[in-house]
Amino acid sequence: MLKKRLRSIYSIFNIMLTTILLLSLVGTAVLLLVSVPGIDAYAATEEEYLQESEARKLLPIQSDETYQWPAGPIISAEGAIVMEAETGAILYAKNINEQLYPASITKLLTAIIAMDECEPDELVTFSKAAVESIDWRNDANLGIAPGNSITMEQCLYGLLTGSANEVAYAIAEHVSGDIESFAKKMNEKAKELGCTHSNFVTPNGIHDENHYTSAYDMALIAKAFFADELLSKMASTVSYKVPQSDTQPRDDMVVYAKSKLHKGKEYAYPGLVGTKTGYTDYARQTLVSCASKNGMKLICVVLKEESPYQYTDTITLFNYGFDNFHTVNTAQNDTTHVIQSLNLFSAGRDIFGNSKPILQMNSDAYIILPKDADFFDTTSDISYENLRDNEIARINYYFNGAYIGSAGIERAVAEKNIFEFGAKSEEEQQDTYDESEVIIIDVRHLIMGLLAVALIVIAIGALFSFLIVQRGQGRGGRRLLKKGYQNFKGHSPDWRGFK
Repeated sequence: MLKKRLRSIYSIFNIMLTTILLLSLVGTAVLLLVSVPGIDAYAATEEEYLQESEARKLLPIQSDETYQWPAGPIISAEGAIVMEAETGAILYAKNINEQLYPASITKLLTAIIAMDECEPDELVTFSKAAVESIDWRNDANLGIAPGNSITMEQCLYGLLTGSANEVAYAIAEHVSGDIESFAKKMNEKAKELGCTHSNFVTPNGIHDENHYTSAYDMALIAKAFFADELLSKMASTVSYKVPQSDTQPRDDMVVYAKSKLHKGKEYAYPGLVGTKTGYTDYARQTLVSCASKNGMKLICVVLKEESPYQYTDTITLFNYGFDNFHTVNTAQNDTTHVIQSLNLFSAGRDIFGNSKPILQMNSDAYIILPKDADFFDTTSDISYENLRDNEIARINYYFNGAYIGSAGIERAVAEKNIFEFGAKSEEEQQDTYDESEVIIIDVRHLIMGLLAVALIVIAIGALFSFLIVQRGQGRGGRRLLKKGYQNFKGHSPDWRGFK
């Protein structure tokens, strides 16, 4: 009996011990999944990721809400945008303000700051902290040793072509001294570019829950990035070798672009200006690209997608933009704001009667319209904020409420008059008036107005004189005529010959 009780107690003890061990193992696994960077909390399988990707196809497309706007394609990215680079017009929008993880496309902003703050030939020395800041087995890197130095231009090739993470760290240290100070500069620059849904913590996009952006914000960053010719060239380079030097002894430091949109790659896109990939387990696939065709320069941002659909999404969106929209020159089509037709906006007539407008619309400005629409389908308003050089106002254009571009109203460049009698220098002329208080008047019309008034006065005077003469003739005109006749007769012997 005692043996049976002991066996029962032992069995219960074994069950309890086994249960405790199992709970401990499960708890440890959960803690590891949550705490280890780059691993989703539930360790989704590839099939589960694809299921999520399919579900995202049901998310609404914001640009479709605009009346008569071309219907946007259905894609499985969480967030996506197509923006025309010159005008800033948004052609396609899907969750463009949702905060998502950018991964390595962060490096576009890092590169912009580096170009702003540094010269291309500046030497950047790689600290031990920079070199050891990454996981060499998994993170993209340049393979440079601590203490070695390369130029900023070579760093940017490593950053943008090879997506090297330790290079981003070294650039941040070189520009600001430490990562925290550089992150502050990143957020200041992002705000300057118009970003409102972003916060940057790292210069390379290695995962941090406080490091995020949106499709719209990334498009604004890409707009500034692809406006720079050198940065665009780096983002279009397929491979780059860092040359050997006294400060960098390796002769095999070569990086290769990861994007498959490049020429010769699987998803090569014609007209590609540049592209930058990104990936972490949390961000999934991210991609920023720029392409030029049909007079348009389009920027495409894809966030949170599964491979290889970040490429097919981008191609689909580029084709949508180029196939469904066209450019329209504003100066050639706008009859409402054409400065040359507004006579009060011209002056400076010379002695030959020629004149030039004081103001003019930017002749190169254009807007983006659906292919079935024309300029008369637009509306507009005038803004005096965020003006560019030489502008006094901007005309913003809309298609059924959607912004499609703008045109600047600029001070016309005056041509030098040959007959500049006592002309003042440009500096003297600028000192004589305040541009903010200028009232623009056409002197020709002022003079014509005065002449018209003078003619009216003369006409009235002539009429009064005529009436007085008529009245005088009625009362004593005959006597006056007779007297005049007698005087004439007495002084002219040949008067009879005039009968």
